[in-house]
Formats: sequence, structure tokens, C-alpha cells
Amino acid sequence: MKILFVGTVEFSLHMLTTLLHERAEVVGVVSDEDRGLNSDYADLVPICEKYSVPILLTRDINSSETLEWIKGYSPDIIFCMGWSRLLKKELLYLLPMGVIGYHPAELPMNRGRHPLVWALVLGMKSTASTFFFMNEGADSGDILSQRPIKISDEDDASTLYVKMVNVAKSQIVEILPALSSGNFRRIAQDESKANVWRKRGTKDGEIDWRMSAQSIHNLVRGLTYPYVGAHFMKNERRYTVWKTKIVESLELENIEPGKVIDYSSHGNAIVKCADGCIELVDIEPPIDISKCDYL
Repeated sequence: MKILFVGTVEFSLHMLTTLLHERAEVVGVVSDEDRGLNSDYADLVPICEKYSVPILLTRDINSSETLEWIKGYSPDIIFCMGWSRLLKKELLYLLPMGVIGYHPAELPMNRGRHPLVWALVLGMKSTASTFFFMNEGADSGDILSQRPIKISDEDDASTLYVKMVNVAKSQIVEILPALSSGNFRRIAQDESKANVWRKRGTKDGEIDWRMSAQSIHNLVRGLTYPYVGAHFMKNERRYTVWKTKIVESLELENIEPGKVIDYSSHGNAIVKCADGCIELVDIEPPIDISKCDYL
């Protein structure tokens, strides 16, 4: 089974490396230069050079030039693992076995954009790792493999990303022989259970101190590395918050949200939220604030 691999992010690198370690027949790779679209961008050129795999860097995966390049290697199937732009109909149905996509959510639920971020921001306790056959819809194709991923209270974007990668690696090892032999099942998604998460923008990452302490904490852990970080504005300057801690012992009903009420033993500001308080454990750049200041 000849595989054409598509990807541009850290997850793509892990999946491609796993395929090559499993001695899968990867006949070509389509990727792109870093155009600032993904905070977890990964350069796939070095791994391709190491394994002597042809690679094409393209801005437009649907162009006639790219399609001709792909057809030139006569692949049977495409693995699309981390590509943020739309694959059009001609590419989706170009090859005999189609295109295998990936989505870190429990499809048919939670299709769409930023699935790991949304799962953490919404305080979810679990998600899933799903390989599926791509079609013209948004993450709506038949499921090939799905496994649950638990989300602990201590997880953030970085640790959940690692969990996702590890689960997906084990799945892809099982998927390869199943696809090669034709011994696999396609499970149609139940559309009655489907929802689509929207694209997040800069405003979605801004901390509003009128939010609950738990909501702010979830926002910060959802947007921390490898993503862009949650932020707030003070005196027209942007401050990125990478890590927070809920301070449960402080309940100050008569204090306004956004007020610095104290400092922790580690010298971190403790800020009043709508309910409870939150400690700013890791903030960039450092901010010069005093007790009773407002953020």
C-alpha cells in the first residue's frame, strides 16, 4: 500500500515518523513552509531527507501542479495528518482508497476547529483520538478508528497534546495492516449527535476578570504551549498568561473582579475573579503591579 502523507505540524511529524519506523511505503510527502498559520508548525524536510522520501512544499494543495505531483508517485491512499486548509473534491477522490484524516475529538461530536483547545476551555473530562475517511463535509466521514482520551484536572494543552500523540501512534500501528489487507470497518457517523466547534479568534483568548476563576484557569490551560497563550491588556500592553492556579481559600464577595488582592509565597499576583481568586503563576512579560492595583 503506497501512502502519500500530508501535514505541517508537530503532530504530523510524529505520525510520519511512526509510519516510517513501521516501514510503511511512504512514496511522497506534501507539506508547506511556516506561514504563521500554526503555532505548532513542524518542518518535515529533515525527516524526509533522512529516509529519502520525496517532499513537495506547496501553498495550494489543490492546484493542478500539486495533483500532478501526487499522481506521479501512484499512491493508493493519502494520510492527511495536520493540514489546516480545505482539501477539495478532486483531491479527496483522487486515489482508490481515498484520504484518511484525523481529529482529536469523539466524532461525530465536536467536529470543527481547535478541538484540544475547546475541550480544555470547556472543562471537559474526556475527548478522543479519531481516524476517519475524509469527505466534503467537516470531519463527517466514516470512522476508521477511535479511542478515548481522559483529561485530568492537571492537564493543559501541552500534556493533552502528548496524550493525543501517544494514543494516535498506537492506533496508526494497528491501522496500517488493516488497510493493507482490506480487513477494516467503516463506521458511519450519527448526524443526530454532531456539532461543529467554530474557529477561535484573538478575542476568544482574552481574559475577562468577570469570568469565574475556573473558567479563567481553563482558558489559560487550553491556550498554553504549544499554542498562543491566554492574555489580558493593561495600559495598552498585552500580557500572556501561560499558567495559573485557582486559590480556593479566598472568597471575597465585596471585592471587584480584576483587583490584585495579594501576592503568593512565590511572589505571584493573586487576582479577584467573579467568584474566587486566581494566582498568575507564569506571565510574560513580567508585570509591575502592586496589591490593590487593577488589571
